[in-house]
Amino acid sequence: MNLLAFDTSTEIFSVAVQRGDGGGHGLLEQSGAGGAQASAALIPAIQGLLARAGLTLSDLDAIVIGRGPGSFTGVRTACSVAQGLAFGVGVPVLAIDTLMAVAEDAHWRAAVTEVVAVLDARMDEVYWAHYVHDADAGRWTRQGGFALGRPESVVIPPRWTLVGNAFSACGERWPSAVHIDALPTAAALLRLAPALLADGQGGPAAAALPLYIRDKVAQTTEERAALRRAAASRT
Repeated sequence: MNLLAFDTSTEIFSVAVQRGDGGGHGLLEQSGAGGAQASAALIPAIQGLLARAGLTLSDLDAIVIGRGPGSFTGVRTACSVAQGLAFGVGVPVLAIDTLMAVAEDAHWRAAVTEVVAVLDARMDEVYWAHYVHDADAGRWTRQGGFALGRPESVVIPPRWTLVGNAFSACGERWPSAVHIDALPTAAALLRLAPALLADGQGGPAAAALPLYIRDKVAQTTEERAALRRAAASRT
């Protein structure tokens, strides 16, 4: 399959292009600074990787994106770019949960199969969900729903692995558990895509919609002051 994948939900934006089965030189990747810079860098990165792969947008079987949760601006950037690119050439879009991509990145790194995937949600909180990998089917299944809360509230079953990007930011506030740094990389999205597309989860451009877990994007002055006082009290 010819696939384009990208994620801009974290502080790192990631783009990858797969030509054919991705073997040999069929997989190309690029990453860079995310956040506000991702919107300016994303399209040139996509154009560059497609050119290197010898592909055009109309050659793609699907565009694969991380739909969130994550940075509000980043998630909207990914969805809007995917919609614009896919609409013009009639290519389907597959929007994948970023936390599942985190689980897949950790599995690729360390072969873990029962994970609690977490992403920094800012405002002293994290997004998290439980995932189990079925080796026979080569698929991830989410156990329960998505959650948003402080690091101390994350539920980690015995012998499960904590994976994600929020460990240095939250220091020793995590419940005791083995943890692995992982991100929702474009390469992880490409590994997830074939099975999900086979399940019919790809859709038209208009279906590339963000997944929001939080409905509030900023703290009040009082909330920021309270967080500073709480941080000072722990030092």
